[in-house]
Amino acid sequence: MIDAHTHIFPDDVCLHRQDYFEGEDAFRLLYEPPKSRLIGADLLVDSMDEHGVDRSVTFGFPWKNPEFFKKNNDYVIRSTQKYPDRLIGLCCLDIYGSGAVFEVERCLDAGLSGVGELAFYQSGIEPDALMRLAPIMAICRDKGVPVMIHTNEPVGHAYPGKTPNTLAQIYALAKAFPENKIILAHWGGGIFFYTLLKKEVKEVLKNIYFDTAASPFLYSPEIYPAAIGLLAGAEKILLGTDYPLLSPARYFREMAFAGVSVEDREKICGLNAAGLFMKMIPEA
Repeated sequence: MIDAHTHIFPDDVCLHRQDYFEGEDAFRLLYEPPKSRLIGADLLVDSMDEHGVDRSVTFGFPWKNPEFFKKNNDYVIRSTQKYPDRLIGLCCLDIYGSGAVFEVERCLDAGLSGVGELAFYQSGIEPDALMRLAPIMAICRDKGVPVMIHTNEPVGHAYPGKTPNTLAQIYALAKAFPENKIILAHWGGGIFFYTLLKKEVKEVLKNIYFDTAASPFLYSPEIYPAAIGLLAGAEKILLGTDYPLLSPARYFREMAFAGVSVEDREKICGLNAAGLFMKMIPEA
């Protein structure tokens, strides 16, 4: 059982979040409400034990301030060292931040297993973002590690953290980096619908994975059989809870309600992520 999308923060961020609002509009938008939970590694592992999750992919926040993203990444590094058989860490930052490429190299050299969740809260995934991403994607491609990108549906209701990305931008990202293993968070904004097209799309999306983060807030449970059908199987779908936003139990209930087969649930809830991160996961 692998949860492919969770967030953890150092104690100081959890206890004094207001000290991290200046210059961090996205963090403030998402975490200024007191009900927005911030947790550390110990509470994440406690939740994993409660819900039968063996390992979690975890990361911080795409901070703009280099001091903040280094602090959070260092905490993720220490947490994976503390729980080497439970946590799989990713390097998270704002790609426009000073020293972003160096930070990715530093974190991967320190033992983190990929990069993400990268987000473009104000701009969407514009051409300049693809240029900024290029050296980071090259590093990850050469090291064989995945990159997770925050995406969302470009229509429907507004909510904190919904970016102005478009399906065309998401598609351009996949097309620009065909050799990278990319995880599109939050079902990739629904771009998998276009695998119904006869030309090009299936090939462009061949290395793309989709996580389920925040799905109970965004989609009806029918998203599971719909995605499995459109993707010709469950192999590219990863359980992601966005914990502590939601607990794994919500996702398990929705998959059961939607009639997802036991075989497909096993793939979504762990086997697919194990294959994606297999080189980074210690043998049991």
